[in-house]
Amino acid sequence: MNMRRLLYCFCFVMLMTSVKASYVLIPMDHDVQKDHLKAYGIAYWVIEKGEDAYWLLNYRGGSFAFQHNKIFEAECKVRGVTYEVISDGAFLQIREEIANPEVNKEVIKLEKAPKIAVYTPDFNAKGERIQPWDDAVTLVLTYAEIPYETVYDREVLEDKLAEYDWLHLHHEDFTGQYGKFYAGQGGQPWYKINQKKMEELAGSLGYEKVSELKRAVVLRIREYVAGGGFMFAMCSATDTYDIALATQGQDICHQIHDGDPKDPNAGENMNFTETFAFKEFELTKNHLEYEYSTIDHRSRENMNPENDYFSLFEFSAKWDPVPSMLCQNHTSTVKGFMGQTTAYSKSLIKPDVLVMGENKAINEVRYMHGEHGFGQWTFYGGHDPEDYKHFVNDPETDLSLHPNSPGYRLILNNVLFPAAKKKKRKT
Repeated sequence: MNMRRLLYCFCFVMLMTSVKASYVLIPMDHDVQKDHLKAYGIAYWVIEKGEDAYWLLNYRGGSFAFQHNKIFEAECKVRGVTYEVISDGAFLQIREEIANPEVNKEVIKLEKAPKIAVYTPDFNAKGERIQPWDDAVTLVLTYAEIPYETVYDREVLEDKLAEYDWLHLHHEDFTGQYGKFYAGQGGQPWYKINQKKMEELAGSLGYEKVSELKRAVVLRIREYVAGGGFMFAMCSATDTYDIALATQGQDICHQIHDGDPKDPNAGENMNFTETFAFKEFELTKNHLEYEYSTIDHRSRENMNPENDYFSLFEFSAKWDPVPSMLCQNHTSTVKGFMGQTTAYSKSLIKPDVLVMGENKAINEVRYMHGEHGFGQWTFYGGHDPEDYKHFVNDPETDLSLHPNSPGYRLILNNVLFPAAKKKKRKT
């Protein structure tokens, strides 16, 4: 009898040990997770503390998991992130389910918190906000409590980018035309102050024109990517980046922007071998038109916002983990949103670029990814995923009202992507 009781006690202890909670699962289902955006901040915070986390691709909306401790659990509570405490055995079962070759799922280990840089003017970053607009990436990084630092032209040209793993290009005009705001905003104090400060910055760095400074910056950023960096750009920072690369050696700026006439043949004989994403586009030569080129897709201008959506592609998580990470979401359909550069004409995208999100009905691309050298880049059209038309001087979006935003999740996928144990996509 005593032996039987001893055996029962032993079995009970073993059972309790086997079900001991030892992992935190952060589910990302559309109807379970209370705050998808802050969930990314928790994953980042865990790896920043030196602990491994796991990104469970296509499992319950792209969930996260990491070893349990009271501190991590408490942080989830403080930040309002939905979580589940599960046993070793339960987590093993999840991994076994994901490992099944018949299912489109994968486990990606997150090892090192990427150091993040946001490219933005220092007169914006230091409280002297001259440019009257915000930036979706800095908004969501702040909301998700993911730390970042700011850089601008001086830091780029001083080779400070090597200190960072991930670079976001703020809403920017790399052509030196000041966003082509002249017709609508050229008389406004903010525009004049911004132009003056940019001209002073160019001069202090040894350039006669802002356009020359921006081309030098674009080339240095390209070196950063080629060396293994990750670059993420939105809105006008996407097409103007490639325009600056394609028009090297040409003055494409009207004299209202740089004080002298542009080249008579500006925009002709562009070198598309220099660009990341686009080919065979034409420049918009009217300096009063709020548009840079034919890259920006225009057949959507009268679209009803209620009908404006784009679809994410589904990739093989096991064989194509990079785009699978970048497309993780709790829905495959994302609300459209506009910007100076809203979407891309599909016919002008290079064949080696990976399209990840598009509106097939009007043949426009919204989200794409590519490789350059040892690094990678992502272009995402539009300005603010939760503000359909974000105008100059509009108030910034309150993300506490949009904690489950699919559009903002795409930004955070890119933020977390460099933390993954590297697996290059198959070709």
